[in-house]
Amino acid sequence: MKKQEDQNQEFSMLRLYWQHFTRNKLAVIALVYLLTIYILAMLTPLIAPYEPDAISLGDKFITMSREHLLGTDQLGRDIFTRLLYGARISLAVGFVSIIIAMFVGTLIGIVAGFFGKWVDVILMRFTDGMLSIPLFFLLLTALTVFNRSLFIIMFFIGLSRWMTPARVVRSEVLKNKNEEYVLASRALGAGPIRIMFKHLLPQAIPSMLVAASFGIAQAILIESALSYIGLGIQPPMPSWGNMLLDAQSFIYIAPLLAIYPGILIFITVLAYNAVGDGLRDALDPYTVSANKELGT
Repeated sequence: MKKQEDQNQEFSMLRLYWQHFTRNKLAVIALVYLLTIYILAMLTPLIAPYEPDAISLGDKFITMSREHLLGTDQLGRDIFTRLLYGARISLAVGFVSIIIAMFVGTLIGIVAGFFGKWVDVILMRFTDGMLSIPLFFLLLTALTVFNRSLFIIMFFIGLSRWMTPARVVRSEVLKNKNEEYVLASRALGAGPIRIMFKHLLPQAIPSMLVAASFGIAQAILIESALSYIGLGIQPPMPSWGNMLLDAQSFIYIAPLLAIYPGILIFITVLAYNAVGDGLRDALDPYTVSANKELGT
């Protein structure tokens, strides 16, 4: 009976979060866009009309047509196909790298916040030190030394973005670790691992979701910048960043080659930021509790 009541309460809170999120129309539109582009990216092998690296020099710079919806590039490759495959790469880099960042940041943040004292001092000063380093140049150095494979790019972007999640999780742990339910769990003999991951970590999830949405947007921008300067995703594998790199030599002949991936990068990053703003407002405990009391 108690378990059923808890489940009903959780469902009620989720419905309240969703109702508040949907009040932000821009965030809803952004979420629909992101879901659409992720679905298209997952279905790319089924819906793409051509192979992404299929070269046809006789079909260079073809404009929009029934055979080529968005035309072709300087090698006769179908732009629509390459944008779809580029979405798979760019979105995957953003998603996987932020998972790595959240994993590392969560571990450091929860340990620092829970144990405090010298553990907190050492971990947070290390975090502050990492924040003071020009991380883009650190990425350039790392990718110059190591093989620039897709996994290596995801890994190093993730390792360059863990500091913000660490600080977010630490602040949530510090706010909740002296609450009565934590003290009761400690009194009943629960160990540090159980308290950290069963009681404290769930309280940080709303803030982590907001940080993750902004982090994915930043990761996509970083990957695009790295690919644009030739240190990211390597041809013939397409990404939105290296499509911009390929297009720069033909900006006056065929400006649409740069406009298409540039617009997708801009809209996708803007959409993640809009969803992050919507989540931040919807998951704000003060706003949610106020709405709940008002019955709205």
